[in-house]
Amino acid sequence: MKEDRELIQIVDAALAEATRKSGAWLVCRPGCCECCMGPFAITQSDAERLRRGLAELELNDPARAERVRQRAREAAARLPEVDERGFEAWLDALPEDDPCPVLDPETGTCDLYTARPVTCRVFGPPIRWGGDAVGVCELCFDGASDEEIAACEVRLDIEESAGDTVIALALG
Repeated sequence: MKEDRELIQIVDAALAEATRKSGAWLVCRPGCCECCMGPFAITQSDAERLRRGLAELELNDPARAERVRQRAREAAARLPEVDERGFEAWLDALPEDDPCPVLDPETGTCDLYTARPVTCRVFGPPIRWGGDAVGVCELCFDGASDEEIAACEVRLDIEESAGDTVIALALG
């Protein structure tokens, strides 16, 4: 748990720097949830953080926590079993328009925002994670040149294991 808190502090610091550098190019705001569609891989650390966040929500807002659980159960029920192709192939074959189970459909905000996975934390501004560039939101940097985007990039040097589950299965 201490290691996860340290990881999240590093990730959040990189995101804050990328947000600062991106300035007006970054249009991500509460209610904008384009990046909250479709399942994506999360790590077991992400899954555990989400479960802790849901337990905390249960204490503070049991009705909202139950809505998250219900959406996660429904999303998990729609998922096929992982087959012999393996997790990555299974994930690639899933529909991309299913909303994240922790996304509140009425507000377009994340019900477990403080517990969100690393992938959610770094999406939007230009962040380079390891050797790979993480996707920049298609709504951000509209009209920006590659050079302008690169000038806002922040490198995140963390070792994070490959994800092997999805939010619906972690919470469903």
